[in-house]
Amino acid sequence: MSAPIKETPAIPDQRSVDKRPARAGERRGEGVVLNAFSHGFLAVWALLIVLPLLWLVLSSFKTDAQIAGSAFGWPENWSFDVFTRAWEKGIGDYFLNTVIVLAFSVPLTMLFGSMAAYVLARYEFWGNRLLYYFFVAGAMFPVFLALVPLFFMVKRLDMLNTYQGLILVYVAYSMPFTVFFMHAFFRTLPTAVFEASILDGASHTRTFFQVMLPMAKPGLISVGIFNTLGQWNQFILPTVLMQPQSGDDPERYVLTQGLIQLQQQQGYATDLPVLFAGVTIAMIPMLVVYLSFQRQVQAGLTSATLK
Repeated sequence: MSAPIKETPAIPDQRSVDKRPARAGERRGEGVVLNAFSHGFLAVWALLIVLPLLWLVLSSFKTDAQIAGSAFGWPENWSFDVFTRAWEKGIGDYFLNTVIVLAFSVPLTMLFGSMAAYVLARYEFWGNRLLYYFFVAGAMFPVFLALVPLFFMVKRLDMLNTYQGLILVYVAYSMPFTVFFMHAFFRTLPTAVFEASILDGASHTRTFFQVMLPMAKPGLISVGIFNTLGQWNQFILPTVLMQPQSGDDPERYVLTQGLIQLQQQQGYATDLPVLFAGVTIAMIPMLVVYLSFQRQVQAGLTSATLK
């Protein structure tokens, strides 16, 4: 009998072995270049945002002569009297009007938008997709195309230059984005929890408010911040709807209108520090709100992707 033939182990090709470290090194080098480019881009982007804000705040502490002499110079007198002057010249009233409108418009937007999104996301019925795409189409519709019919509709309701008129328009204006955002969030919530609450005898209303809505808290905070920012900075809608209709009709300007009025009231008596102080007063609340809830905003934007 012949002895069994022993198979010799295959010797790996030296060229393929040499290529592996080279390819790993190339990928590592590409990652370093991409990381450096992304960090550099973010640093430039941050400077483009922070530097104008810093210049705006510093200009509030300058005088007209200092601004005209050196727009980028350092303030010589750190006095807060300019903020008092800006507040007394109308910024306080404009600030109060804006707070009153947003105190009702944002909660109503979140309530109605969440209810509509929840029904469209969790219940199947005829016309579900049609209603959903109707809301999505509203987010793509430019508000400028609806200004004329919107004006006459609000006028027919006798709500021009009223808080309730602007609140209702803000709610309708913000509903499409709220429904679109919360619809995607409600679809990521576990169906087992919803079914368990129904089996335990909870009504649909109780299931929504006590079970599903608390689970959607990250999404609610995120879309609430976006709605607050959008409504706080809205200009075209209050400009059309919040104008005095007669001599006896009081001015109910919001902040965006008030800053324009403050600039026009100065005339030839330029007081640029007051204008900068007014813009700073209008800007600080939104910065505080965003910085306070930035973690919740990030969690709400990423939770739908991670689930």
